[in-house]
Amino acid sequence: MNEGTEFGHIPPTTLADLLGREQVMDIGIRPLWTPARRVAGPAFTVRCPPGDNLMLHAAIYRAEPGSVIVVESGDLDYALAGGNVCAVAQRRGIAGFVLDGLIRDLAEARAMDFPVFARGVIPIPGAKSAVEPLNTQIRCGGVTVHPGDIVVADEEGIVVVPRARQDEVLRGAQAKLAKESDESLDDWEQAHRTRVNKILAENGFTG
Repeated sequence: MNEGTEFGHIPPTTLADLLGREQVMDIGIRPLWTPARRVAGPAFTVRCPPGDNLMLHAAIYRAEPGSVIVVESGDLDYALAGGNVCAVAQRRGIAGFVLDGLIRDLAEARAMDFPVFARGVIPIPGAKSAVEPLNTQIRCGGVTVHPGDIVVADEEGIVVVPRARQDEVLRGAQAKLAKESDESLDDWEQAHRTRVNKILAENGFTG
């Protein structure tokens, strides 16, 4: 079984509840079409300087099947990848891209149902000259990502599970989902109302 596969059944909302804001990427990195199927897998990390996409193009031949390629870039002027790069990545078993940057050929990626989470689309490609190390610590969407961290992404957002906490977080998420599945809406409403009213009373609200 591919490392991280079990996280494909865990919503980012559940993981965010367990991990907190610091492990959730900012809202600018989003699925480029909907409905977006959930992507989950170990991060293969890439750093691309603004205007250059060489190392992402190198990464699609080096990342293991099932990996999520995660790119630090921040470039909003040039595309990191296009349709052929997405097609080759898909053919090689890459689970998807999470890019702090842009792509082009959106229609092609959408037609092949290759998951891309990025900041947007632009038709002009970047250059291919800047060599950077692969699979090192990066920052993507405001989150520090290490190689092998588990990335879970869907239309609700993108959460990074630190590799060292993978087992602990998976158990916690599974337990939380099991508890929620046994709770009726009436039970939830009663507990929710009690909690809200308690907080209001503690803060002097009398309405």
